[in-house]
Amino acid sequence: MREWNQAIELIEQDLTAEVEVGALARTALTSEYHFRRMFSSLAGIPVSEYIRRRRLTAATAEILDGDTVLDVAVRYGYGSAEAFTRAFRAMHGLTPTEARRPGAVLHSQPQLRFHLRIEGNTDMKHRIVKKAAFRLIGLKARVPLVHSGPNQAIIDFQRSLDPAVTKRMLEFADTDPSGPLSVTDNIDEQRTEGSNLDYWHAVASTQPAPEGFDSLEVPAGLWVVFTTEGKFPEVLQNMWADAATEWFPANPYRWAPGPELLSVHVEAGGSHGRGELWIPIESQSPLPPVTGSTAPDM
Repeated sequence: MREWNQAIELIEQDLTAEVEVGALARTALTSEYHFRRMFSSLAGIPVSEYIRRRRLTAATAEILDGDTVLDVAVRYGYGSAEAFTRAFRAMHGLTPTEARRPGAVLHSQPQLRFHLRIEGNTDMKHRIVKKAAFRLIGLKARVPLVHSGPNQAIIDFQRSLDPAVTKRMLEFADTDPSGPLSVTDNIDEQRTEGSNLDYWHAVASTQPAPEGFDSLEVPAGLWVVFTTEGKFPEVLQNMWADAATEWFPANPYRWAPGPELLSVHVEAGGSHGRGELWIPIESQSPLPPVTGSTAPDM
């Protein structure tokens, strides 16, 4: 976490200056793709939103000190006083003039500090898999990202599927992960709540896609596979957060581009489920090659 906190300090050096996320990623010793994805998972907001809020927090202090809206707007890179006022209102619900009135309630974005906490009562059941290239075969829809609770767009999509189509699709499932899969792909790097992603109802296959189905080629690579069981859907959604906050910081891998695969089995009533989450990964440093198809559970 030391390098991540150094990246935060780099933002703080001059909040009036534009921040290059690539420079933050290099400070954190990782790729920009991984930095954006991990920041959003760890902090709960995208890095761009954090930077915007930190800059507005500093700008607000200058407004309260009596600086003019135009001077502050120019200092923080806004094209006009009106543009700054819109951003100010979006954060505080008030204009700069209203913020100066006695009793005005304002918001602020504290400086983040990253800490690695490993607790013995958290059992991250997982295995590392080296998998050959394969193909996803199924049907897809563009849906919004929901961090917690049911995703109605996905529910509606699943309900619209013809059972005969699913039965036909399952005939092509011939490689791990087995069975019907819920797949997310083409996700915004910042993972903002409400941003769009591709959701697939699919199977993993080595066969050509039949007519009438979408397909996605998945290259050979490494995967981390997590297993969990509990209250549905929360226990499944929590796997992503647990992976970001507990597993990735403690292991020499980073989140790699590619689809994320979820094999779900829900008991009758829909309140309890078990699942297996496959996330594509890559080594952060040269490691001995993984031999065979899987490594033992860790």
